[in-house]
Amino acid sequence: MRVFVSVDMEGVSGLTDPDEMRAGGRGYERGCELMTADANAAVAGAFDAGADEVIVTDAHGSTKNIRADLIDERCTLIRGPHRPLRMGQGLDTGHAAAMFVGYHARAGVPHGVLNHTWMGYEIQNLYLNGEICGEIRLIAALAGSMGVPVALVAGDEAACAEAREVLGDVETVAVKKGIDRYSAQLLPPVRAQALIREAADRALGDLSRRRPYTVPSPYTLGIDWASTAMAESCAMIPGIKRLGPRSVEFTTDDYADIVGVLGIMASIGGSVGCTGQHYG
Repeated sequence: MRVFVSVDMEGVSGLTDPDEMRAGGRGYERGCELMTADANAAVAGAFDAGADEVIVTDAHGSTKNIRADLIDERCTLIRGPHRPLRMGQGLDTGHAAAMFVGYHARAGVPHGVLNHTWMGYEIQNLYLNGEICGEIRLIAALAGSMGVPVALVAGDEAACAEAREVLGDVETVAVKKGIDRYSAQLLPPVRAQALIREAADRALGDLSRRRPYTVPSPYTLGIDWASTAMAESCAMIPGIKRLGPRSVEFTTDDYADIVGVLGIMASIGGSVGCTGQHYG
């Protein structure tokens, strides 16, 4: 059994402040340790369930956050930017299941801790085949295009609710409950990590219940940007259509293109929007 684990940072146990997720920010080094510990909990649960191989991908920002010296020695780690599949790098058709750790709710979700979609402020809404889409739906659909089900989602309560709404029968672990975007009621990380490990074991122990999340082809990605300048810049990319003052759209028969083109547009939109902050 091969298992894929994508690890973001906003939904990691113990974290609430954007500074804790940015290199050089106050608390960032400790944030990386907590991110690694949550990842290790999922890895341990996967091996408890009988996994033969676990691949972990660092899916946040610079993608150089997970501590390679502290990661579970039984797994392999993918880190570093400029990857075709971005948050899903390393995922392939040979995986029995995917697990999402440290994930967060999409932009605008009430009580979603550090809620956003792909970027910090630049993307107001993302759509996949006309349905509003956060990172959970986006990467679950990538897994589904390869026939891989998502077995576990760990993050804040709002992320877990979003995962159940999108994926149905999926194991979830809420490690914190949002009060506002930058505040939350937290489980102590040691307790949260124990729950992640138990849930990973449980989720992978009953894979017959899990079904891939599939979106019919062709795939259409729509973006409502925060400004007209971002939409104008992205519309210069071949294949991107301008739909309105702040909106663009891209259609393809290959789902991998959705993730890849989103990464390109985010880079362009971020530079135009000045902040350029990709939270993950």
